[in-house]
Amino acid sequence: MSKDMAKLIHKYLRHDKKFPHVWCPGCGNGIILGALIRAIDRLGLEKDEIVLASGIGCSGRMPVYVDFNTLHTTHGRALTFATGIKLANPSLTVITIMGDGDATAIGGNHFIHAARRNLNLTSIIINNQIYGMTGGQHSPTTPYGCFTATSSYGHIEHAFSIAELAVTAGAPFVARCTVYHAKMLDELIEKAVRKRGFSVVEVISNCHVQFGRRNEMGDPVTMMKWFRDHAVTVENSSKMTSESMEDKFTIGILTDVEKPIYTQEYDKIRRKAKM
Repeated sequence: MSKDMAKLIHKYLRHDKKFPHVWCPGCGNGIILGALIRAIDRLGLEKDEIVLASGIGCSGRMPVYVDFNTLHTTHGRALTFATGIKLANPSLTVITIMGDGDATAIGGNHFIHAARRNLNLTSIIINNQIYGMTGGQHSPTTPYGCFTATSSYGHIEHAFSIAELAVTAGAPFVARCTVYHAKMLDELIEKAVRKRGFSVVEVISNCHVQFGRRNEMGDPVTMMKWFRDHAVTVENSSKMTSESMEDKFTIGILTDVEKPIYTQEYDKIRRKAKM
């Protein structure tokens, strides 16, 4: 471990209280946690200026490990709590960390309406295509034909794209990355937190214990190599045919536009109401 990384660990993690962590060896959540604290460090934010909120699931443990203002909320409700925090104190940098099931199944309505509302929040969604903590049930992003604890003969539903759903719902900044592309992930999280408005970073990650073993995808390294071989940058995808993109997915920034911020618009209404 480098000296710089050791400093970051002691600066941002509750290393003397909450470790060892509960994640499985090889889990991508550790890579995402590292990317998050490196992005926060580059942004120069004070720990008391940050709120990290989560729901339930493997990703829900992340606020336990960081030395910010943290909130471990109920299943699918991270964005509702984060919305309340942001409305109460707009000066705070509010970040949510959620899983694919947490954010887009029971939390699906909260997610799409947070995107269209455009509060100044950052939403990091870890997509491992399964409910990892609660037994390996299928989620809204489980691919057709895959095997889970609740689709032992093959999944008959079709997955949707989290990032593209966010774009359609109106989020002004949406990006996708994988745990293999760690340097890009650092940069995308930093850009998402800097963005004024609702920003989304979908992170394709591995759950080799629940998803990988059921679908013969191998160990964490094998799954990360699959991410490497099937991810195409947004820039390169524009040069490829639809046939060559058939089993691939894009990574990078899908949209980055400017829209009015909810809290600023709300303040205008308050001022009008007092007149």
